Amino acid sequence: MKEFYQDLKQAIRTVPDFPIPGIQFRDISSLLENPLAFNKALVDLTNLSFKATKIIGIESRGFVFGAPIARDLDLPFIMARKPGKLPNKTYKKNYDLEYGKATLELQTNTDIVSDDQVVIIDDLIATGGTALACADLVHENFGVPKNNITVLAIIDLTDLGGFVKITEQGYNAGTLIEYEGE
Repeated sequence: MKEFYQDLKQAIRTVPDFPIPGIQFRDISSLLENPLAFNKALVDLTNLSFKATKIIGIESRGFVFGAPIARDLDLPFIMARKPGKLPNKTYKKNYDLEYGKATLELQTNTDIVSDDQVVIIDDLIATGGTALACADLVHENFGVPKNNITVLAIIDLTDLGGFVKITEQGYNAGTLIEYEGE
């Protein structure tokens, strides 16, 4: 039997100056390529999701983590996608990124109700724009109270303040790894 992976931070490669000079890009592909580290990340996120009734994965890396967690917890998996990717009518939310603007969508026929405990999963929290857009879509369009919505990610880039913004807006948040000024 293989030994269980202990330090997820060691499994994440840092790529300097990507996608622009001065950015220290945290590359989770190295974590995904390590079955022990990937499994540890899934187990740890699943443990944080135990009260959930719905799991939402944010395109695209949130799908990689969210779908197996939803399967393990026997819960519905909902995709939050970029514009034009979902076949039905959608609710849309525009938001700012660290280096640009974007839009996120959820289908209007998605089965989310106001008493759901919704867990939103992505790979990292930077400025918090993507996670807040998704949380706001759920809160504003499906009537789920903010305290019933939790954002989970592998990585929190603490210098960018996204985790704090999410919690200041009244949502719950959790991450497995923090990077600060590295």
